[in-house]
Amino acid sequence: MGFEPACIGFDADDTLWHNERVFKLTQERFAELLAPHVDVPDLDAQLLAAERRNIGHYGFGVKGFVLSMIETALEVTGNEVPGAVISDLIAAGQEMLAHPIDLLPHAKDAVAVAKEHGPVLLITKGDLLDQERKLAQSGLGDLFDGVEIVSDKTPSVYARIFAAHGGADRGMMIGNSMKSDVRPMIDAGGFGVFVPHDLAWDLEAAEAPDTHPRYAALPDLGALPDFLRTAR
Repeated sequence: MGFEPACIGFDADDTLWHNERVFKLTQERFAELLAPHVDVPDLDAQLLAAERRNIGHYGFGVKGFVLSMIETALEVTGNEVPGAVISDLIAAGQEMLAHPIDLLPHAKDAVAVAKEHGPVLLITKGDLLDQERKLAQSGLGDLFDGVEIVSDKTPSVYARIFAAHGGADRGMMIGNSMKSDVRPMIDAGGFGVFVPHDLAWDLEAAEAPDTHPRYAALPDLGALPDFLRTAR
């Protein structure tokens, strides 16, 4: 690879611990709750459209997802969705915010190995309280030299974060989102490492920069130690 990072950043959701599967289960529950009241073949697409519209208002995370479900329920029922369904959707969101953390394989070892190369940061987007809760429950908090919970991940955000650690051009970002973890880090001048997850949110999809010299893809976090050794 010919690149020794001065600082390594990790994404959180679906990179270090499971997250999207909780959203998928709640989305299935959403469909079940609406089924007795309306037949909507493209319900998932309508919910996704609402999420896309609402990101600018609510940001990323559970709260925005719940509000988008409620908005979609009102739309598809002509504002006639029963109050009990709205109540159940709110309860489902509260359950999501209390869901236990389940680390992905090799997560703790990957962060520990990365620390051998220099400072390690957690860089995640979403609701502040929820992300803090998940980090606290993960047992990984003490491994990080810094934690950044941001509203979105853009080249300018990565440039700001890595400026205190030798600059983005000497930084590496590891995550499961091509759109949020890989491409903007490369655009900031750094190295982006893609680690796929079985489940992916459609709004995080982007083309892989396959020919870029500062892009790499790993099958899982278990491959990270060998990958970092080749950087030296």
